[in-house]
Amino acid sequence: MKLTSVLLALTMSTAAYAEETSRIAIMSAFEPEWIELQKKLEERKEIEMNGTTFLTGKLEGKDVVLFLSGVSMVNAAMTTQMALDHFKIDSIVFSGIAGGVDPSLNIGDVIVPDQWAQYLEARYAREVDGEFAIPSYLKMPFPNYGMIFPREVKVNRSGGEIEKKFWFKTDPELLETAKTVAAEIRLEDCVAENNCLTKLPVVHVGGNGVSGTVFVDNADFRKYSFETFEASVLDMESAAVAQVADTNGVPFIAFRSLSDLAGGGEGENEMGTFMDLASANSAAVVSAFIAALPEN
Repeated sequence: MKLTSVLLALTMSTAAYAEETSRIAIMSAFEPEWIELQKKLEERKEIEMNGTTFLTGKLEGKDVVLFLSGVSMVNAAMTTQMALDHFKIDSIVFSGIAGGVDPSLNIGDVIVPDQWAQYLEARYAREVDGEFAIPSYLKMPFPNYGMIFPREVKVNRSGGEIEKKFWFKTDPELLETAKTVAAEIRLEDCVAENNCLTKLPVVHVGGNGVSGTVFVDNADFRKYSFETFEASVLDMESAAVAQVADTNGVPFIAFRSLSDLAGGGEGENEMGTFMDLASANSAAVVSAFIAALPEN
């Protein structure tokens, strides 16, 4: 690498670390939400680190940094920690689409869970006499799905302590603001002329969300997730971000708009049809949420 390139990289890194402005980190999993949120971004500045573009500026009068998480758990955890290391982050807000698990929910609804878990943090069991069995010395907290036995993650704590934890809580104060926004906002219900949802989407605050490294389009696993975890939504990032936020002591909240029913709908998966609508609804709720927050 040329000396000028090294100096430029060091200058960018130092500038990012040296910034004293407290910001709200707003993460998106897919470009449609990212693009929607950028439309309202003022005083925009761009910083690239390790291939990820971070946009700083003001959204709804608040100092923010916008970036894409990347799809899936490792990408989401990595970009979250990168943002925390380089910016002064007051809170983390995730905007994304998801698959609906709770049968009472509909495509287009925006879900804001109370807590998140990683349902694929698991032990894969051996099959013995037609049954899946784990060693007798292990006690698993949830019933299995075939060979998959979900379990808690191990989280490092101060003083060398290790905590076993399944659910990572959403910040209660951020949830209260989300409830206020939910009562006031009206969501879009059409992706194009004559291509509308059968029910007007609404915002639901509360319940459980689960995340894993798999795109789920399976009715039976959807049913298992609802019955086992009382999950409202399935996605591929939120629980990873929630764990990183928890470890760093930073308030976290995620808004997930349903683009499909995770295999519960009739016919082909609905994501291709309703992804843009779900993305726009998620971005609209996040914008209203940011506007409702107290000043930085």
